[in-house]
Amino acid sequence: MKLIVGLGNPGLLYNNTRHNVGFRYIDILANYLNAPSFKEKFNGMFTKININGEEVILLKPLSYMNLSGEVVLEFSNYYKIKSTDILIIHDDLDMKVAKIKLKENGSSGGHNGIKNIILNLKTEEFKRLKIGISKDKNIDTADYVLGKFSKIDLEELDNINKIVINIIKDYLKLPFNDLMSKYNNNNNWRIKHEETK
Repeated sequence: MKLIVGLGNPGLLYNNTRHNVGFRYIDILANYLNAPSFKEKFNGMFTKININGEEVILLKPLSYMNLSGEVVLEFSNYYKIKSTDILIIHDDLDMKVAKIKLKENGSSGGHNGIKNIILNLKTEEFKRLKIGISKDKNIDTADYVLGKFSKIDLEELDNINKIVINIIKDYLKLPFNDLMSKYNNNNNWRIKHEETK
């Protein structure tokens, strides 16, 4: 069983904010995979699906970003999911909008949601799919991440929807090192995107 978690903040106030890019892609995945309706459990909204024989939970924690780890821990304990079978989708300030990077483990890189997951799971050994949101040095970081995406930024994110879907499909069948090799090279994105049309 795999646990795929999108990070964000609950409530209409935070819809389409930069910090909620994880929620965005969980919803896109659920829609693409025709997943059952989300249900609430352990302070998270989740749906469970079967993809090619693999049970997969899609999860959006409702605890607010800085306490995401509490919800992830509850789900991983209840469903007996190893930390190495957890994939976190989250925003990254240090990458351009819509840039993608897969990471196998490591520190939080200053991301409070990831920091809390490490604190609760007591390990850095979980996988990440980072989505770039860029940054603006003229705006306070807290204000920036809680700001809304521009129309142009949303179009850029729409352009990688199919790539994110393909990453998740491949995540369920490829060794993670192979997955990183396949998708962490920006030059291949356009080719891969064209192949999925």
